Amino acid sequence: MGPHGTFTEQALLGQPDLAAADTRPFDSIPDVLNGLVTGEVDLGFVPIENAIEGAVNVTQDTLAFDLDLRIQREVVLDVQLNMLALPGTQLKDIHTVVSFPVAVAQCRNFLREQLPEAEIQAATSTAEAARQVGEQHLEGVATISNPLAAELYGLEAVAEAVEDHTGNQTRFLLLAREGVPAATGHDKTSVVVFQRANEPGSLLAILHEFAARNIDLSRLESRPTRRVLGDYCFLLDFEGHIGDEVVADCLRDLKMKQGDIKFLGSYPAAGHDGEQVRRDSNANWLDAADWVEELRDQIGQ
Repeated sequence: MGPHGTFTEQALLGQPDLAAADTRPFDSIPDVLNGLVTGEVDLGFVPIENAIEGAVNVTQDTLAFDLDLRIQREVVLDVQLNMLALPGTQLKDIHTVVSFPVAVAQCRNFLREQLPEAEIQAATSTAEAARQVGEQHLEGVATISNPLAAELYGLEAVAEAVEDHTGNQTRFLLLAREGVPAATGHDKTSVVVFQRANEPGSLLAILHEFAARNIDLSRLESRPTRRVLGDYCFLLDFEGHIGDEVVADCLRDLKMKQGDIKFLGSYPAAGHDGEQVRRDSNANWLDAADWVEELRDQIGQ
């Protein structure tokens, strides 16, 4: 999602193997995903979830209902929101704030306390708002964005860290037209589960499949199916990889008992301790494999 200078681009540039890629910004999230489907690009990179505002519904719904794509990776970015404006601007000079609605929503308290009279305008991204202010030299207009956008469009921070809550993070997805990355030992799987019928206990039946196998759910969202009012599906993220037998067994039962399942992907999970988790998992797997082979060698003796 462009132009250059978005948090999406900042998160992408933080991935060493992707930072040198030939990148192409699009005007919106659906444009990114449709560009991937049509073959304009090989991979797409979009936000899916924010720690304060929750799910990015346009991404969720496009993946759940409109397009068949596969998640290749998740990336979590620590988000700091700055109030940017033309050099020399002070808070008292600002009469308009333009930014991406999700970013504005994350700064409600600051805007109410510091700029109660300012007009709030929506832009298609934080970077697009910064581009407008910088290139059009809009005096008295500020944007909520990041240091990368300030550098690109000649702006300065009027105030830093204006988000309402510390520890703000946004989760992004790297998407491809097809393919499932190999299991790493620290993985996550995402699916959409459609109920066979909207009846008492249907969600409990879905959750039971995971609880019975000790599979940890990290996210559960309900979304209307767009078919009938009151008909919902469930978007789930959980630990494990479809290559793991316990995960495969869980999905088999869900597919058999529920209306349908849409598989969005199994992919490396984000996290600072991911590499250590993967190393430990690999070592444990090798130990377990050796143990099983020793037992099998005794067959027929």
